[in-house]
Amino acid sequence: MISIIIPCFNEEESIPLYFSEMEKLKDRLSHEFEYIFINDGSSDRTLEILRKIASEHENVRYISFSRNFGKEAALYAGLQASKGDLVTVMDVDLQDPPELLPQMVEMIETTDIDCVGTRRADRTGEPPIRSFFARKFYQLINKISDTEMVDGARDYRLMTRQMVDSVLELTEYNRFSKGLFSWVGYKTEYISFENRERIVGETTWSFWKLFNYSIDGIVNFSETPLNIASIIGAFSCFAALLSMIFIVVRALLFSDPTSGWPSMVTIVLFIGGIQLLSIGIIGKYLGKIFLETKKRPVYIVKETEKDKEQKQD
Repeated sequence: MISIIIPCFNEEESIPLYFSEMEKLKDRLSHEFEYIFINDGSSDRTLEILRKIASEHENVRYISFSRNFGKEAALYAGLQASKGDLVTVMDVDLQDPPELLPQMVEMIETTDIDCVGTRRADRTGEPPIRSFFARKFYQLINKISDTEMVDGARDYRLMTRQMVDSVLELTEYNRFSKGLFSWVGYKTEYISFENRERIVGETTWSFWKLFNYSIDGIVNFSETPLNIASIIGAFSCFAALLSMIFIVVRALLFSDPTSGWPSMVTIVLFIGGIQLLSIGIIGKYLGKIFLETKKRPVYIVKETEKDKEQKQD
């Protein structure tokens, strides 16, 4: 059986189209499908549509959150609920080509790999500034982190049960799935495909959401920012010491009084900026630690298809 995890946030138009496309694959695969839709606090008719599909198809399950917890929480919930021998994660907007799934299944079953991932061959249709920063993010994270992340990699991947169980052992609150999938270390091969646009609607991932998401990825998988803050602090202290020696020597040898309050103000502001930057970096890591120590759940379930069946009975 293949468990198919589909996070949904305000996707009332996409869900029927996605489900129809996936059902067409049944004749090409000998596996049973287990659909697990995650309603991530949608405010439209997403939950209503999921209830209807689940009532009509025994292999359709859904998990509805009490509010929006984010895609990372939705992925985690889906992985926890999955029962299949193989597990895949897909976007409901059909940007992840369903027709690649048979090839992915064949690769896993005929080779010794544990995961088949997908990556975009290009970023056609994406805003240039977003593409630029996305490429720079992958270049940066691969330089400062021991966990390799593939440029253009999607969450769309097919994993063995063993790999999924290993990912579920990582119970951290601050989750960055692209890094977690790579960190567990199983053998992965990638399939490239041409970038696709959403079938309907608009993405909820703004530039700033993606930027903050990338910052989380860096903080979660690298200590380099902390090292940089330490190096900057040490360099500033050393430069200040040299500056003090220079001023004292100049005053003793040349009777040249220290003058120029504008330069002094500039230096003070510069050093203050470095301090605030360093404190900000440290604060980001402390914030992550703070959230982890609270031991809050990654998500809260309000309703599942089983709850709906019980109410009807």
